[in-house]
Amino acid sequence: MRLATVRTESGPAAVAVVGDEIVDIAKAAPGLPDTLLGVLELGQVGLGAIADAIASGSARSALDPSTLMSPIPRPPKFWAIGMNYAEHVRETKKPFPEFPTVFAKMPNTVTGPYVDVERPAVSDRLDFECELGVVIGKRCRHVSRENAHRVIAGFTVVNDYSVRDFQMRGGQWVLGKSFDGHGVVGPWLVTPDEVDPHRLPIRTIVNGEVRQSSNTENLIFDCYRLIEELSSAATLEVGDVIATGTPGGVGVMENRFLAPGDIVRVEIDGIGHIENRIVQEGEPVEWIDDSATAVV
Repeated sequence: MRLATVRTESGPAAVAVVGDEIVDIAKAAPGLPDTLLGVLELGQVGLGAIADAIASGSARSALDPSTLMSPIPRPPKFWAIGMNYAEHVRETKKPFPEFPTVFAKMPNTVTGPYVDVERPAVSDRLDFECELGVVIGKRCRHVSRENAHRVIAGFTVVNDYSVRDFQMRGGQWVLGKSFDGHGVVGPWLVTPDEVDPHRLPIRTIVNGEVRQSSNTENLIFDCYRLIEELSSAATLEVGDVIATGTPGGVGVMENRFLAPGDIVRVEIDGIGHIENRIVQEGEPVEWIDDSATAVV
């Protein structure tokens, strides 16, 4: 199944994608939550109800790609992995990692698959990173590599946009990876029965030019090993997203950064594609929200 979140007048809604149509899950299966996170929290009960709803043929409408949001618009955690393709490690001239290189992107980065992405006012060193995303489907801890497949809800496409000068200053990557809207996820979640996550061609295309091209079989630490590592330290929650790392060919290695007007497309065969136009952020404007948010 392909499960997505779309923007509606009444707010985000969970849908199943069938060809060029969507099935409104809450309407086709009364009683199910109207968010994809809520559906995933029901486990096989929720997925079974969705399968029945798809088979019924009810609550269908045309898919409008412009309404697609990130499948999980506000994931509990957004994990990310660095240096996880052999060719990327080689191009950086760094030693091969003994353990996964783990960092985080903050929730403010998460945005939909076809939105404009800003080159920030404070830097002109915006870069792309195509990545396979893993979405967690069961709350878990200390999961073995052998059992890791049991906690995966599905797979998605990620572009881990990175502001390289901010990434490299201060000794930690998080700030350069956490600019607003720089974590593009989508277009949907594909359930594990439909794809082998370790046999998927992946590429980045900028203005029609292929800049990255690899296959997830080249991951140094595969999806299951990453779940084993992360869950050894922290409880993984339903809706957590893991961006599994990027292949060689990132712009920083050739000093070729993204500019306003560029069109950046990331494709993973068997899952789908995301595509963004780069726009320039305006001049920085200081603002502080002084509105009251608590009821006294």
